[in-house]
Amino acid sequence: MKIGFSGLGQMGRHIAHNLLSGGNDLIVCDVKADAFAEFRASGARATANLSELSSADIIFLCLPSAAVVKSVLLGDGGLAGHLKAGQTVVDLSTITYSATTEIGQTLEARGIAFLDAPVSGMEARAKDGTLTVMCGGQLKTFEAVRPHLELIGSKILFMGPSGSGQLTKLINQLLFDINAAALAEILPMAVKLGLDPANVADVVNSGTGRSYASEFFVPRVLKGDFKSGYPMKAAYKDLVSAAEISANLGIPLPVLAAATATYQQALLKGHGDEDKGAMIRLFEDLLDVRFRDAQLSEREAEHG
Repeated sequence: MKIGFSGLGQMGRHIAHNLLSGGNDLIVCDVKADAFAEFRASGARATANLSELSSADIIFLCLPSAAVVKSVLLGDGGLAGHLKAGQTVVDLSTITYSATTEIGQTLEARGIAFLDAPVSGMEARAKDGTLTVMCGGQLKTFEAVRPHLELIGSKILFMGPSGSGQLTKLINQLLFDINAAALAEILPMAVKLGLDPANVADVVNSGTGRSYASEFFVPRVLKGDFKSGYPMKAAYKDLVSAAEISANLGIPLPVLAAATATYQQALLKGHGDEDKGAMIRLFEDLLDVRFRDAQLSEREAEHG
């Protein structure tokens, strides 16, 4: 099977390697040539010329935004102009529901099969091939692509018509976002009232306040590590997508709206390149405290 892959970023690079491990004839494409050497060394072709992907049976995209996906597919010189009926596009990117349905309708009108298949999981799971993949589109397209998806994910779910994959990913992300914003707001209060951050962290991550967000971010916040997760400025697109759905369908989302305000403040304070754990800095500054492990900080200071 001839596979094309566009987008060799933090997640895409590992996903493409896993697709190659399935014995596929792989050609990868990116605007940057940073990863080309490692793919060529593994037997894949690499190019900066997008049109060269058009000969592939299935083309996977793993791109940073709806604007980039639309440009790659539907823009001037985009892939859609080079593809023929019978080919398949699988979008692993996380983009808005409205953009996904527009892309799906445009491609399917040209006889090109389309599957929106956003993934959930951090970089480590992309590397291990254990991502969760949520798919929207025609069932026959899903079944045809599924063997390749099983190379990159341990949980492959068909969610329904085009756009359903993005909606499912969005639901999961919004719950994660709310959890991250809640941690940022509540944990500094604990320090302000005299509690030890390390002990609070132990209680939270062994008690009913535990969540994936707390398990991932709290230990890193204690160390002052705000670079291990996905950058906030990139993650913000999920909140934009939810606000769009809320406005268009009249669905009230008051808790999410409050969490969104925290994200917006963090972005305005210049924390966009840091992960969601950095939202805690807003409330730390407000209360003039730091949610850090003092003993850990002392040990790190001793070792330079």
